[in-house]
Amino acid sequence: MDSDFRQAYLLHRRPYRDSQVMLNMLVEGVGQLSMLARIKGKRALKQNAALQPFTCLLIRYAGKYDLKYLNDFEIQSPPLMFKGTHLYCAFYLNELSHRIIPINEPLDHVFCLYQDHLKRLYNDGDNGLAISVNSQQPKKQNNSEQIEEILRTYEFQLLYELGVGVEFDYDAFGTPIDEGSYYQFVREVGFCPSEDIHRSFSGKTLLAIAHGDYDSVVSRRQAKALSRYLLKPLLGNKPLKSRELFQPR
Repeated sequence: MDSDFRQAYLLHRRPYRDSQVMLNMLVEGVGQLSMLARIKGKRALKQNAALQPFTCLLIRYAGKYDLKYLNDFEIQSPPLMFKGTHLYCAFYLNELSHRIIPINEPLDHVFCLYQDHLKRLYNDGDNGLAISVNSQQPKKQNNSEQIEEILRTYEFQLLYELGVGVEFDYDAFGTPIDEGSYYQFVREVGFCPSEDIHRSFSGKTLLAIAHGDYDSVVSRRQAKALSRYLLKPLLGNKPLKSRELFQPR
């Protein structure tokens, strides 16, 4: 049975056999699906140009079982042309999504979550300007801080959608996080009050993360460390290739 046309983004593609390619698509209102597409004939060049990352597509597919078949597709909006570090980050969003979003498991909101953060990343790289509270003049923002905020919020919100998220404003016992206290994170439990300030998160840092405030070096560093810790069981021992793009050359 054919689906209706839905918006989708390509997360990953690889050759399959003959003129077929295997695609992993993030589909609006559905989640991640694996599907086969046949690329051949006079339309092959146009089809290959359309089946690229960071392009919002309209797709129609068929199939009752785990593997679907892509019947029709067209470009819904022009591709987002990332550059430099923002391109590496966009590849990271794709690889992370492909690796940890389950295939054929209904997840209504992950498409919108991905699309929102992909556009935020693009807009940050496109102009990097914001209006100051006290002035109408554009003010250049720190791209590194903006990128950290976009990546961390995507990671933590995606984990929440997958059912393994973390509450940053309440401890493991349902008590609001206290800015002046310290907490250790216990997997599958949450943040527990701690007296060991050297191996713990400060309440101030947790509340900053809860509000998406990554202005301080401490909040950025600790949020990144916690994110990697939470993602590791989902990623397994196979490293993310996109992380290698950030290594000094």
